[in-house]
Amino acid sequence: MAKSIMQTGKYCYLCSRTTGIEEHHIYFGSLRRISEKHGFKVWLCADHHRGNNGPHQRRVIDLLLKKLCQRKFEETHSREEFMKIIGRNYLDD
Repeated sequence: MAKSIMQTGKYCYLCSRTTGIEEHHIYFGSLRRISEKHGFKVWLCADHHRGNNGPHQRRVIDLLLKKLCQRKFEETHSREEFMKIIGRNYLDD
């Protein structure tokens, strides 16, 4: 299990809350295992993970996390590497 490439601490990535924290795989569904392997995950409070203002309910939040994660990955890897892993470029959307 890889650590998050997005965070070093265990707090909500969106609001900084430190209680009721849940792990969110940024690329979920069929890409969940890939997210786990590469650390494409963040901690979110329950409200931001499963609530109405979270990535599973609001596409804008989902896309924001995907873009930020890709940008972070590309600080140390190429766009081509990201495309091989995820299969989509979120930064040019």
